[in-house]
Amino acid sequence: MVNEPPFTVGIEEEYLLVERATGALANDPPPALLAECERRLASLGGRAASVTPEFLRAQIEVQTGICRTVSEARAELAAARRIVAEVAGEHGLAPIAASTHPFAEWGGAKATEKERYRSLAADLQGVGRRLLICGLHVHVGIPDNELRIDLMNQAMYFLPHLLALSTSSPFWRGDDTGLKSYRIAVFNELPRTGPPDYFESYGEYERQVRRLLDAKLIDDPTKLWWDIRPSARFPTLEMRITDVTTRLDDAAGLAAMFQCILGLLWRLRRSNQRWRIYPHMLVKENRWRAQRYGIDEGLVDFGKGQIVPFVTLLEELIELTAPEAERFGCAAEIAGLRDILKRGTSAHRQHAIYSKALVGGAPKPEALKSVVDWLVGETVAGL
Repeated sequence: MVNEPPFTVGIEEEYLLVERATGALANDPPPALLAECERRLASLGGRAASVTPEFLRAQIEVQTGICRTVSEARAELAAARRIVAEVAGEHGLAPIAASTHPFAEWGGAKATEKERYRSLAADLQGVGRRLLICGLHVHVGIPDNELRIDLMNQAMYFLPHLLALSTSSPFWRGDDTGLKSYRIAVFNELPRTGPPDYFESYGEYERQVRRLLDAKLIDDPTKLWWDIRPSARFPTLEMRITDVTTRLDDAAGLAAMFQCILGLLWRLRRSNQRWRIYPHMLVKENRWRAQRYGIDEGLVDFGKGQIVPFVTLLEELIELTAPEAERFGCAAEIAGLRDILKRGTSAHRQHAIYSKALVGGAPKPEALKSVVDWLVGETVAGL
């Protein structure tokens, strides 16, 4: 039997920078902004998140270190959000933790001047130019290669549940898309996205990746942009399906649930059990339902063969992972997921603010600006 993994946690969040006065996307933020964020985070000493550029200049990414608990990761992210907001504010800008901007046009966004991003832009062309989207990625430490693949195969069943709880991208270029996560629709245009294939072993995974590398289709495995993947840089399993959450507590809850799901699957494995692996076509149906409806219309329980209300699914998942929540010290973060069902995800709240403004007589541009204003405040709320 493989030794128990450490189940350490690392979280990455991507934000968009906006002009505070107009709410418009900040397509050309000053170069000094990122450097000052890095300096202030470094000055905290000890455990602190890092800040890096992203594909577009209007984006900024923060990354925690390797954390023993989700509460440690949350503390690092809280400090990062505060510092990014403070520094951006000094330039008349603000970060928003949302997976799409309510009214920005992607055609005006500028790519970051970095060799990797120049190469991506050249390869992806129009598809890449549309990537005005942000995500939340969670790494969980699983050093054993074979175990990482085995748990990845089983964990795919739960990814639509996490997506549904995270949705923050109902608008695109000023339009109400009718989807809770339009980010997924944009991201689906890229190659090598969505659920990965099921792999019998780490060796099979390596062989398939090697075929891509040898054919020069990719130059490194980080260009496998699956919903979940073995990290190419760290001994972790990386969950990538979720929208970035506007409230930090929601991010902590989702990270805790992913950590606990992997702990549950490990516990089953120790008892010579495993989660049933369903065909991709079925998992993709739930992925679509999460993208379209979020938490509103339920997901399919394929064991029962019927759609089940999301509140029921969440309670079942909380009960299933209760031993892991206690063991990992994240019961409070897991319980906080219930709050999302009570108040709605960011997508729900954005839509409510927009609709209220329209009913109140605001023209469409003003209603969309009110959504950005809410996102600016909510991104730093409760830090």
